Amino acid sequence: MSGHKHLLLMSQDKSENNILHLAGKLAPLCQPNRIPGAALKMQHELQWFKEVEKIVPPTIKENKNSQGKTPAMVFVEEHQGLVKEGEKWMKDAATSCSIVTILIATVVFAAAITVPGGNADNGGFPNFYSFPAFTIFAIADAISLFSSVAAIFMFMSILTARYAETDFLSALPKRLILGLFMLFLSVTAMMVAFGATVYLVNFDYEDNELRKDWAFYLVMGLSFLPVSVFAYSQFPLLVDLTFSTYGPSIFGKHSTGVSYKKSE
Repeated sequence: MSGHKHLLLMSQDKSENNILHLAGKLAPLCQPNRIPGAALKMQHELQWFKEVEKIVPPTIKENKNSQGKTPAMVFVEEHQGLVKEGEKWMKDAATSCSIVTILIATVVFAAAITVPGGNADNGGFPNFYSFPAFTIFAIADAISLFSSVAAIFMFMSILTARYAETDFLSALPKRLILGLFMLFLSVTAMMVAFGATVYLVNFDYEDNELRKDWAFYLVMGLSFLPVSVFAYSQFPLLVDLTFSTYGPSIFGKHSTGVSYKKSE
């Protein structure tokens, strides 16, 4: 808008609400329903409020309406229900993912102790130690273990968060993004370790070649089915979270992010 925007920024309605009071109100139900998840809805509401806050004079932020409420007070009051829904959504997602992550960590930790092929009698080195497939197994198993433990810590931080309104802007979404990414990395690395184990088990040491039959190809192909299912079910949520948190602002490239004083 041109210079008329300054008149709009200073205007008030019959209840003495300025433009920031109105931005602090909860959007109509038809608007936030376009956004999946209560936490993302709350993040969208915060982004809207923060963007409007950038263009108003500093005095507008502390103005009170006819009910004696500042814009921040209106925002907190209007979004109490959405904060509770977002907290429940976040905790449910973190709890579900934590269970899966703990199971993965348990499996890959056990696989690291009981390596495929067992250990030799002299020195206790693994029998498959000299095979490249064993190196792949060891690296993939370690990546799966470390990433699953990191994911557990991320999901625990979500469960123990204070869940203030401003936490939904970036703190909580970033933790969930990192947790989901670590979980996806853990599942992928676990399947790679499983594939390396199947390769080692099907290796014929007398003929020094791999026993290739239909069962081998079937098992190797199905090993990536969990990765595909996880990507199909959780990747859209990860994309939405990443785009909403790290993508362009709510006004796109038209939003400069500068304050009112600088724009003057």
